[in-house]
Amino acid sequence: MDTGNYFPVSFRFRVLFVSFGPENCGAQKLFRPRSTFNTNASTTLHDKVKSQATNRASPVFMSSNSSFTVRVYNCSILIETPSSEVYSLLDRHILPSLPRLETVAARPDIYVRVIQTDDQLHLSIQGSPVKSTSTAKDLIVPLIKVLDDEIIARLDTLRAIHSGAVVWAERAILLPGSTHSGKSSLVAELVRRGATYFSDEFALIDPDGCVHPYPRPLLLRNGLPRQVPVLPEKLNASVGNAAAPVGWIFALRYEPDCSWQVVPVPQSEAVLTLLKNTPHFLAESPGMLESFQKVASGAKCYAGRRPDVVQAADEILRSIQDSA
Repeated sequence: MDTGNYFPVSFRFRVLFVSFGPENCGAQKLFRPRSTFNTNASTTLHDKVKSQATNRASPVFMSSNSSFTVRVYNCSILIETPSSEVYSLLDRHILPSLPRLETVAARPDIYVRVIQTDDQLHLSIQGSPVKSTSTAKDLIVPLIKVLDDEIIARLDTLRAIHSGAVVWAERAILLPGSTHSGKSSLVAELVRRGATYFSDEFALIDPDGCVHPYPRPLLLRNGLPRQVPVLPEKLNASVGNAAAPVGWIFALRYEPDCSWQVVPVPQSEAVLTLLKNTPHFLAESPGMLESFQKVASGAKCYAGRRPDVVQAADEILRSIQDSA
């Protein structure tokens, strides 16, 4: 592998990984039992969430016909709603491809509650207010985003990277980039063309360098000022439910009036791009650099400027075909 020049160990980069290793990826499933968090780490994101929760008033867990529980990796999430209408809407849009649990955890890791007073709906998570609105559909995007933060902070063996992720020909395409960089639109265009949907926001990476799905709805603007949740099924997309090796990394910057100006880059540069696009810190995650190296060693890596999503998807698939 091209190791290139990395950076001093003391550099406080944020961190995450993507994956290579088909012999390891096939056995990794989205629906796995909860594992033990590494309590030897110093001040981790997990610790911060626990501290915040301790400082809040303890929520009272209700039993209701308008509630559901879902487990995503090591997190159990209980969502309580005031009516069948709100229940149906949230059940359809919150991690919809994951099975609902028949039994409610005595103390879920994440507790979401919607209550109604007069004509207002009030959304809270872990006892803290998130959103008040008169329209149930306006709860969806804020809830998706706050759940992102809570879930990512509780990951144990997995780490997250801000990246679109789809699978093509049994290998993942990663599209690392910050929020509002156009990842979701490009993911949507690729899944319209037959790619398997993993995520429009986070690629979850395990120590073997495999990427796992994070199947929230896509959040698209479609020319509108506000994001709108779009279910993968609306794009005729299949949703992944098992880990996959990474075949390609495209670090693309959108410029409306440019042509496709993307070139191959060293694997070391791709690793640095992944490090720049993660909510985790290198000092808190021993072994992360090795995981990134595994990701890049199995991937074709590209970077540059892209035009609109239709032409960009054409060029991505052409690059994949040419590299076969």
